[in-house]
Amino acid sequence: MRVDWLHFTPWSALAGGALIGLAAALFVVLNGRIAGISGLLGALVQGGEGRGEKALFLLGLLLAPLLWGLFAALPSIEFQSGWLGLVVAGLLVGLGTRYGAGCTSGHGVCGMARLSPRSLVATLAFMASGFATVFVLRHLLGG
Repeated sequence: MRVDWLHFTPWSALAGGALIGLAAALFVVLNGRIAGISGLLGALVQGGEGRGEKALFLLGLLLAPLLWGLFAALPSIEFQSGWLGLVVAGLLVGLGTRYGAGCTSGHGVCGMARLSPRSLVATLAFMASGFATVFVLRHLLGG
């Protein structure tokens, strides 16, 4: 593995991580709820209490790149698989978040910050799955 030092941007990555942590911390402090995106989206679709705050949080996630685009160029989006691959991947991620009772933001950001053993296991599982998938696709299948 080689690091492309010309395009290495640690400060924007650090700022993004800090903003994600700040948003998750504020959400739990102000609302007493974990900022798991799959849970927020599921609760928003199903209805119930606190729909407005959940909708605003998710709207902020969608608007953030547009706001960033006012100050800097957005990276180009490149799909290396077709639309079928994206749909299958999305369905598998959705199935995994339901089966694992949370997603990367719920377990990886909020759960790990709370030192939750369940979130540690979940985060290790989805990271290992991601590593294994990349290995199989790139090295065994030659993709």
